[in-house]
Amino acid sequence: MTLEILGITVLWTFLFGYVIVGSIDYGAGFFNAYSIMTKKEHVLSNIIQRYLSPVWEVTNVFFVFFFVGVVGFFPQTAYYFGTIFLIPGSIALLLLAVRGSYYAFETYVSRGHKGYAFMYGLSGLLIPASLSIVLTISEGGFVHIEDGNPVLDYWALFTSPLSWSIVVLSIVAVLYISAVFLTWYANKTGDRDATELMRKYALFWAGPLIITAGGIIYELRFHNPAHYEQLLGLWWMFALSFILWLATVWFLWKRTNYAAAVWLLVGQFAFAFYGYGISHFPYLLYPVLTVHEGFTNKAMAISLVIVFILGLALLIPSLYLLLKLFLFDKTYLKGKNKKE
Repeated sequence: MTLEILGITVLWTFLFGYVIVGSIDYGAGFFNAYSIMTKKEHVLSNIIQRYLSPVWEVTNVFFVFFFVGVVGFFPQTAYYFGTIFLIPGSIALLLLAVRGSYYAFETYVSRGHKGYAFMYGLSGLLIPASLSIVLTISEGGFVHIEDGNPVLDYWALFTSPLSWSIVVLSIVAVLYISAVFLTWYANKTGDRDATELMRKYALFWAGPLIITAGGIIYELRFHNPAHYEQLLGLWWMFALSFILWLATVWFLWKRTNYAAAVWLLVGQFAFAFYGYGISHFPYLLYPVLTVHEGFTNKAMAISLVIVFILGLALLIPSLYLLLKLFLFDKTYLKGKNKKE
């Protein structure tokens, strides 16, 4: 395995972690807001707040690692994406700031306030939508060079069916991942009403998830035929992802083994996510930038690989301890302070 492949694999793993952990967090914020707006907060809000309180601060650690790693491993990405992603990236950062502020207000100042909860939930859906635009840009056809500088064609980007397919998938995936996890979590707390409601949400978003994922593959056929052909070569990964999706839905439908449903969901997204990444290799931006052309020097690459692997080795046990000591602690599950 070359350093380029090792580097992009480590980064893709951090991004996958962000997709899963971030989706649960963002979706939980939306469901909390939705429950308040529809006057069902007595069913869901306690469960969701119990999850958000110890977790929301660590969600973006994966993203920070990924962002720093991309610039470190592939310095030329700063040249190509630094300018063209300025507006979408700035919107995402603004939404992150707004979300953090509104979380503080909603949690510590005025719990249950509809305005704070609504902004918190809405920003949680808009953040992945704005960040997902970089995947569209990376497919090529939206960037041209003027006077030696990359320029983004916003009209082509915002009128592209592929762009909107990816945005819709990012939102649907957030809601589906979060709903499945919160179904499991609500069941662990023994709250039957919350479990049943989140189960209905999970089943509701299961269909749109597959439809939008299929829509992206269909649009790639016309937008980027080379990538589409590589996707077809990895059909077995996407077939396994679909089988795991069916198994997840089956467990939800039968109201049994929600823990297995969550792990099947993680496997489903892992096959699809890594399948997409492998099929996109070696391009970072079609067709002008590859991982080989934009890679850093060998000494820096080795240092970064070591640091990021150590970071991952530290982060995963930390998340495990967070889940073990807080989220799934027996007294915390019942909504009690451990000191009580």
